Amino acid sequence: MEREWDLRERLVQFAIRIIKLCAALPNTPERRVVRNQLLRCGTSPGAQYREACRARSQAEFISKIESSQQELDETDYWLLILERTEMIKKAKLIPLQNETRELIRIFATSARTAKSKR
Repeated sequence: MEREWDLRERLVQFAIRIIKLCAALPNTPERRVVRNQLLRCGTSPGAQYREACRARSQAEFISKIESSQQELDETDYWLLILERTEMIKKAKLIPLQNETRELIRIFATSARTAKSKR
């Protein structure tokens, strides 16, 4: 149970970092598009994980875990767009990109484990 709560807090902290990054983007049309997409997908995994923890079945748990992983993958995409367009300096993005990719691996492993137990 402690690991579950650690991951919950880690996802809260991740969402906060995403929110702060989005708040730092200037208010131009192209940055608004990126900001809105990143804000949506970057804050979603924590909520999806909380739903997974309350799943009524193994199938529902797997579905929520895989949804979290998809949202994290989309987050990684938008961070890459920020990097390649140089909207944000790469050095500022690297820690968040690393955390995103580590969370993707955690959720991928969790989904595989849950599927093997079915």
